[in-house]
Amino acid sequence: MKIKENLYNQRIISIDALRGITIFVMIFVNELASISDVPQWMKHMPADADAMTFVDVVFPAFLFIVGMSVPFAFNARLLKGDSAKTIWTHTLKRALALIIIGVFMVNAEYGYDASKMIITPVFWALLAYAMPIPIWNKYGKDFPVWLKNTLQYGGMLVLVALYFLYVQDNGEIGMTPKWWGILGLIGWAYLFTVVYYWIVSGNLWAMIAFLVVCVAANSMNLIEGSFVQQTSWLSFIAGHLTHAALVSAGVIISLLFFDRKVAAKINWEVIGFAVLFFATAYLLRPYFGISKIKGTPSWTMFSATICTVLFYFLYWLMEIKKQTKWSNFFMPAAANPLLIYILPGVIYYFCKAVNIHIIPGYFRVGVPGIIWALVFSTIMLFVMKLCNKYKIQLHL
Repeated sequence: MKIKENLYNQRIISIDALRGITIFVMIFVNELASISDVPQWMKHMPADADAMTFVDVVFPAFLFIVGMSVPFAFNARLLKGDSAKTIWTHTLKRALALIIIGVFMVNAEYGYDASKMIITPVFWALLAYAMPIPIWNKYGKDFPVWLKNTLQYGGMLVLVALYFLYVQDNGEIGMTPKWWGILGLIGWAYLFTVVYYWIVSGNLWAMIAFLVVCVAANSMNLIEGSFVQQTSWLSFIAGHLTHAALVSAGVIISLLFFDRKVAAKINWEVIGFAVLFFATAYLLRPYFGISKIKGTPSWTMFSATICTVLFYFLYWLMEIKKQTKWSNFFMPAAANPLLIYILPGVIYYFCKAVNIHIIPGYFRVGVPGIIWALVFSTIMLFVMKLCNKYKIQLHL
């Protein structure tokens, strides 16, 4: 793979802003999920609703941002002189880490037999959420090597032990992937997309073709009796290509914006793709409906449309108009996305393990609950600011 000479070399602040906003909203809606008596438009739509809310766009937005970052990540490593082996090793480690963390998280939620487990499910979940922090923390150069190794390898041993301490509700020892968890789905989508991106050397037209294949495979996998649905390995791949469609859409938009010598005053190619994403979603809707839970192509392509339009606005506001100060509020999350995603789980299971109630029940219902979710999300941003300051940053 060759270095993309025309790809911007500097950090794109509008991508960071979109990442920060997305993660802030993600923390908000995750906390909101535990609040009762909130409007439907602030919750995931049911599987058969043929509709979506802003909550249903949060996960796709994160996938889209992962895709937007791919060309920059590869180019940076090539410019640094990394070998193909180094890049492949890094890619596989990152995907595997996301998949592993995702599987542990989803098994912490359900599927266990508490009566047969040596440790309580709550304490098991607390360790499962907490161990990625010492394992994947980005330790400074002045951090003692012996302590770093102790924390990392100790954390790995704990995760291995947790696997064998887990007893499924059918009595079997060990975990199952279930639905892989959010991070696991991101890991698979990232893996499929970056492997293809490397093979085609980041060629724009090849990435467009990959997006078409992703949407087609997603559609075939939802057709009852299709050969894709009836072939287990094809169905597995098609299921993950559903989310890879959003990653590849992010790659395409990133290349259209930044793989050029001179920035366009009006990027008609990006506008054209936003229209194309929308038209694809609109045309496929009568056949598959809009459903995040089912993972329909209309959901992915409407989400890609929204993400493209939102990013174009941020690009115009921040890169062209240079209005960037407002984004400082969200940047702590953008700099440490994995930690801010798992930390609420650590807090939740810790409080549950020691039977602490952070807030009274009054703030778990209706408008007070919505306000609390906003307050909690804001607090998490300030916590991330402290974590970033003291070099507690997860780096896959």
